[in-house]
Amino acid sequence: MAKKRPPVALIAGPTASGKSALALRLAESTGGAVINADSAQVYRDLPILSAAPSAGDRTRAEHLLYAILDGAEACSAAGWAELAKVEIARLHSENRLPVLVGGTGLYLRTLLDGIAPIPEIDPQIRAEVRAAGVAENLAALAPLDPVAAATLNPGDTTRIARALEVVWSTGKSLSSWQEQRKGGICDAIDLKALVLTPPRPWLYERCDRRFEKMVGQGALKEVETLLARGLNPDLPVMRAIGVAELGSHLRGEMTLEEAVTAGIQATRRYAKRQYTWFAHQPPPEWPRFHDPLDGEAIARALAMFVPAG
Repeated sequence: MAKKRPPVALIAGPTASGKSALALRLAESTGGAVINADSAQVYRDLPILSAAPSAGDRTRAEHLLYAILDGAEACSAAGWAELAKVEIARLHSENRLPVLVGGTGLYLRTLLDGIAPIPEIDPQIRAEVRAAGVAENLAALAPLDPVAAATLNPGDTTRIARALEVVWSTGKSLSSWQEQRKGGICDAIDLKALVLTPPRPWLYERCDRRFEKMVGQGALKEVETLLARGLNPDLPVMRAIGVAELGSHLRGEMTLEEAVTAGIQATRRYAKRQYTWFAHQPPPEWPRFHDPLDGEAIARALAMFVPAG
């Protein structure tokens, strides 16, 4: 008989969709633990601005991979996936349910499907590509990887540069490498996933209220402390939603009201990108939950993991 695969729950969706609260309820009711899959919440520098779990939440269930890195470190999807594998294995050894929760699709895809075995990029090629403009790189990419050139956003500097440096350095397109993904855990677990796609007006209103609340709770001081460190602006923590906007106010370039408005707009744009990704990229067999997570909808969502009775 085939060995029964251990269970893993996954709750994914855009920011402010209620996934963290649902994951906490699930972990609390099963004796499991919540595992962070959000690229901003791995850093300890922005607990308010990243909407990290509160001390009270942490007493209700174990929370893992939150606030584990200093902002001066860059956490990659592959690095996070290795940490998550360790925690999942530990929880399984304790006969407890790992509850993955987050909105960083790349993290989840890397953990479940693995990572492409792309060789190290030639440093000279990388330097040449990164020194060129996005239009120049896109023009160079078009004849070498027409699929990537046609599908990538023409203004996406990072992804266009990555696609070009891979094909120049290895002679193979990024998509061909990605077909050879290794190290994913999907085939070794019994995955129960739920993707939250609530009504957009409800989601955007929650985004607005939450950002305003963050500022009231001290997000401005949090950003001031972070910027005072003089970190490389390309680090992930420096690109967290709200850092640039509140930083503009701290430099006297915006009033606080203008910075809050800009932060709200940035949060909405981020939620829109996440919403689109989670609506189309995960496997079609992953259930989508469209109702706002309030009242009896929470019980219905939980029942998709732990049926009543």
